Amino acid sequence: MPSGAMVNWLDHRLHLQHGPIDLIVTAEGDPAAAALAYARAADRFCGLLDELVGELSMLRLPAEKDRLATFDGPVAQRMAAAIQPHLPRYSNADFITPMAAVAGSVADEILQAMGSDLDRASVNNGGDIALYLGKTAHFDIGIGDERDAHLSDFAVAATAGGRGKLPLHGRIRLHQHDRIGGVATSGWRGRSQSLGIADSVTVLAQTAAAADVAATLIANAITISSPAILRVPATDLYPDSDLKERLVTVEVGVLTADEINSALGHGSALARQMCDDGLIAGMHARLQGHSIVVNV
Repeated sequence: MPSGAMVNWLDHRLHLQHGPIDLIVTAEGDPAAAALAYARAADRFCGLLDELVGELSMLRLPAEKDRLATFDGPVAQRMAAAIQPHLPRYSNADFITPMAAVAGSVADEILQAMGSDLDRASVNNGGDIALYLGKTAHFDIGIGDERDAHLSDFAVAATAGGRGKLPLHGRIRLHQHDRIGGVATSGWRGRSQSLGIADSVTVLAQTAAAADVAATLIANAITISSPAILRVPATDLYPDSDLKERLVTVEVGVLTADEINSALGHGSALARQMCDDGLIAGMHARLQGHSIVVNV
């Protein structure tokens, strides 16, 4: 692409990659409609990273009420809008920036560009997934812990009806009437920095951006003080991190059952508040083999 973005086919799926953005796009339905949707996704992806980079300095600033009007690009506006409902819950929330919604907002933007003349569509941005489901379509979400396969990172196996290769610790089938348009996962084992110790927090919400922010905040809340936990300043890992000098988790040793229950309890309480406020539809969190589920 002229912007430097890369486009490739993976079987029947489209792979879009540019810098840190890595998308797997699926469109199903009438062949002509699916081909058009893929073309629209590729066209919208071209130049999207440059749009974000142009406003990056502002996107890394602490969230402020009504800052939405200061952003020009639609993805940046999605990011700012996604964090707004959470600000009243925190005082001096300088650790919340629009970057908490970047992956989900990108996925939402590409999905919207594809149109709705499809049976089913998804945009998977590194595990943060935007979904479109027609009246007869469904989408299966499987939650797997890669430690079961002697690997190190958490994975969400999301398919259109198949099974993930990892042992699954949670499964849900989504339909159009569920009004779920986004799935996102956060945790200290993931690709983003976390203030908490959760192996994973998976959230269902109306949009991928909304799920992304909620998963980040709930994962941050799942934490305790323990000598088994190693934290370092965020800037030690990434000098330009929007978390600045805040301590992020880099290692979690073996915790006691009481420590695990206490940490998960913090996340459960926050998830329940978000469900009651209508911000999310459900949450599944895992920590060292223990799980909690909260839903509406």
